[in-house]
This record gives sequence, structure tokens and C-alpha cells, in this order.
Amino acid sequence: MDRVVVVLLVSFGAAGCDNGNSAVERGIGAACADNSECQEAGQACLTEFRGGMCGIADCTSSSQCPSGSVCVADPDFSRNFCLLVCQVKADCNVHRPVEVEANCSSTLNQIDVPDGGTDPKVCRPPNS
Repeated sequence: MDRVVVVLLVSFGAAGCDNGNSAVERGIGAACADNSECQEAGQACLTEFRGGMCGIADCTSSSQCPSGSVCVADPDFSRNFCLLVCQVKADCNVHRPVEVEANCSSTLNQIDVPDGGTDPKVCRPPNS
């Protein structure tokens, strides 16, 4: 019986594992067609890209973004936007179907660097 409980706890923990990334938990980076498809009130759908991308629009610093995301001001975006931080492409696609996968990029213009570190890579939605 004890083994069953341990296996179940490990299974449930692994299924919901996102390494404590608040941005992922809140749906930042999810695919969308319009604002109503984003997980939280106040989030916006960045529709300039294929598959859209949910996030917090009009940020002026990364401190306004959930942990695990940063504020980006890029000429390809219509406005500043909180995007997911990533190390590999898989980090970007927790809430995105294969046909509209985002890429992990080091070329987007971040407004500021959280915690005085170096610019992290961020998830960029695919071009239309």
C-alpha cells in the first residue's frame, strides 16, 4: 500500500511539474486567437503572429511580468509584451500545439534584465 501512495504522489507531482514557473501556470505564452482565449483577465492575445500568444501587454518593466517572463519591446510587436523566459524550445510550447510552436530566441529587445543578470532567451511566436 505504501508503494502505491508514493507512486501516485510522484506521478501527480510530475504531471503538474513546471519548476514553479508562475508565467507558465498563468498561461503566458499560450496559443490564442483573441483576448478571450487567454487564461486570466487582463491578459492580451498578441495576434501579429501565427497561433497568437497570450501575455501581459503594455508592460514598462519586467517587474510587471510574472516570474518566468520578461518585458519585451520589439519592432515586430504592436506593443510591449511579457514573454516567457526559456532555455530550450520545449520551454516555449507547454500551452501551444505543434503547428504553432514558438522558438527560444536571444534576439528580442528586452526592456530590462531581471535581478541584474544577463538577458535571458525568450519565447518568440512564429511569423504569420
